[in-house]
Amino acid sequence: MSALAGQYAAKAGVRQDESGRIDVLQSIGGMRGLAESILPGLLFTVVFTILRDLQISLIVALAVSAVFTITRLLTKTPLTQALSGLIGVGICAFVANRTGNAEDFFLPGFFTNAAYIVGMVVSIAVKWPLAGLLFGFIRGEGTEWRRNASRIRAYSLATWLIVAVLALRLIVQVPLYLADNIAALGTARVAMGVPLYALGLWFAWLVSRPALVKKEHPPA
Repeated sequence: MSALAGQYAAKAGVRQDESGRIDVLQSIGGMRGLAESILPGLLFTVVFTILRDLQISLIVALAVSAVFTITRLLTKTPLTQALSGLIGVGICAFVANRTGNAEDFFLPGFFTNAAYIVGMVVSIAVKWPLAGLLFGFIRGEGTEWRRNASRIRAYSLATWLIVAVLALRLIVQVPLYLADNIAALGTARVAMGVPLYALGLWFAWLVSRPALVKKEHPPA
């Protein structure tokens, strides 16, 4: 289990900066990763709002994701985020094209979000909170934090914070989806996507910090 946890932490991309704080920008893939996450959905929303043409909007979103993936291939940089983004946009485009409803472009994201929430709640229930897997190896704790009840509680609280971010997305966006408000839904998706997740990650890092150990000075 420890080996699997280590692999998960490494693949998650969470890093510390030189000051020992979480490097939020690096954790979401840097500026390129931020653009790869935001632009397809943003352009889909803008194009559809202006033209009201589903096919063109889907083509634009897919084309942008494809360009990001090809750019990473040409520059020989890691493909994971861009490729997963392209697959995700492809699934969203397929669903929207199949139903003929533009708002269904955002539908798969709701199910993905709900699946993450369930997974995180389960991780808390079995005392392997996700935040511990993300942050434990970065802090040099490995999985030793699981031997300390207070560290389990701290990482459980941190995981609940991330769950709250994901739940907030659904609370805000599902009513917009049901109201067929594409412009507001697309805007909310961009604002509550990577930027809000990064903020939640930062707060999760703060609340799960280990207590400082006071050094005892020998008597003079």
